[in-house]
Amino acid sequence: MEQQGLSKECIAQLRAIRDTMELLSGKWKIQIIGTLLRGGSMRFMELKRALEGIAPKKLSNDLQELEINMLITRTVMDTKPITVEYALTEHGKSLDGFIGEVIDWGLNHRKEIISADK
Repeated sequence: MEQQGLSKECIAQLRAIRDTMELLSGKWKIQIIGTLLRGGSMRFMELKRALEGIAPKKLSNDLQELEINMLITRTVMDTKPITVEYALTEHGKSLDGFIGEVIDWGLNHRKEIISADK
């Protein structure tokens, strides 16, 4: 049965878009994933330095959400003081193509906007 004139396939696709946007929404989550994709596993303070401008509480909350959604792992190291390392899961690494597309689009968009201003 079609809802509002949309096919089941279209409805499923729209739900997938909504799910993805809810998971990756906000200013920082895609940047966190991109940083871990390009930089490998990192400690909290390394991530904070790499993500210029992020508040520690926001970073902590976003890392927790990404961990709950099985995109990253959190490993507590047996050091003094205790350090925590974050890394992408295989599921998280599956976003590499998506992140690459976002990067490409952003670079092209910036060129388009800059050339339009001239």
